[in-house]
Amino acid sequence: MKQTQSYQSIKLSMDSLEKFDDILVIEAPLQININKEPYTVVMRTPGNDKELIRGLLYAEDIYKKQDDIKVEIIKNEKDFSAILNIDLPKEKLGKGYLNKRTLLSVSSCGICGKKELSDLKIKGKTLKNTPKENIKELTEVIRRMFLKMNDKQFLFKTTGGSHACALFNKEEELLTIKEDIGRHNAVDKCIGDLINQNKLKETKYMLVSGRVSYEIVSKAFLAKIPIIIAVSACSSLAVDFAKEFGIFLIGFSRNNKMTIYSTPHKL
Repeated sequence: MKQTQSYQSIKLSMDSLEKFDDILVIEAPLQININKEPYTVVMRTPGNDKELIRGLLYAEDIYKKQDDIKVEIIKNEKDFSAILNIDLPKEKLGKGYLNKRTLLSVSSCGICGKKELSDLKIKGKTLKNTPKENIKELTEVIRRMFLKMNDKQFLFKTTGGSHACALFNKEEELLTIKEDIGRHNAVDKCIGDLINQNKLKETKYMLVSGRVSYEIVSKAFLAKIPIIIAVSACSSLAVDFAKEFGIFLIGFSRNNKMTIYSTPHKL
């Protein structure tokens, strides 16, 4: 599916006004139905919708089975809005299904629709498999991985308006990379893709193009990904949860520099 759309714009400069065709990243609603009943509406960039749904179901503790899920297209409009349905056995639906998202989930927010503060709490054992890293070696590893990630960010190169998430294994092999207008959507697409390939357990590194907030750390924890590396800043809650979950969290990774926010004893 074509990811971008052209709009005529006016470019401002000190000397003149110039008309040109601006390529914009698409933001459009996706309604997700579970067993023919509306569950949530997600604002996303079209493409990899099935992977997005799979990752979202996993992160929301709705469906974590490895079984294949059948996604049925109910409606697919020219404006890229769509309605998709997933039929799932009710006895296999997780606790997250009971906490229905009754609100729109916008592209900038991964926790829209939560009803209570208690819904933000995540349970699970602290990740203990984060390996020790040598700081000099890690700097070079991160540099190489970001080069691979940047090379595949085709949507960003065209529009300048998308985020990316890339997952790597311990050998620095790129397992998957996805782009979306929403940071958390890109993460869901990557996780969903590897679930479908039965390769999620191979993931060691999660690289994200923007900042890291609570929802990114929570998704990484549920996917058992031990290291998160971001180009930009990390929020206070992201750092708190990373420390609690045992996740190695790195921010401001650029120009051969980085800020380590959690588990520095792993170095």
